[in-house]
Amino acid sequence: MFNIIHHIAIIVSDIHTAKKFYVTKLGFPIIRENYRAERGDWKLDLRINATTELEIFAVKNPPERVSRPEACGLRHLAFTVESVDNMVKELKQREIECEPVRLDTFTGKKMTFFTDPDGLPIEIHE
Repeated sequence: MFNIIHHIAIIVSDIHTAKKFYVTKLGFPIIRENYRAERGDWKLDLRINATTELEIFAVKNPPERVSRPEACGLRHLAFTVESVDNMVKELKQREIECEPVRLDTFTGKKMTFFTDPDGLPIEIHE
């Protein structure tokens, strides 16, 4: 059946802002970056780990993300980290503000959220 997530695709409003955030601030390495003239957009592929990529599509004038009430579809991205507290400190040094750290009511592990430049929630979870 399904084994591993190959990639997660998101749409952003500006390739330069997204690249600065995901590559420079969060540290995801670039696999490839291509301008697709036939579509008039950019596609930036980033390495999350050995098997998973983050595909970033920069399109002109995408509709704004729905926040409240939440719509069907992708709710947020979530990444496992060894220490939420340490990652929050690192993100703050990179000028990324996180919500207050809280405990996951089901796992009892620490977690928090921050957002990308277009408002996509990103979770870090121990």
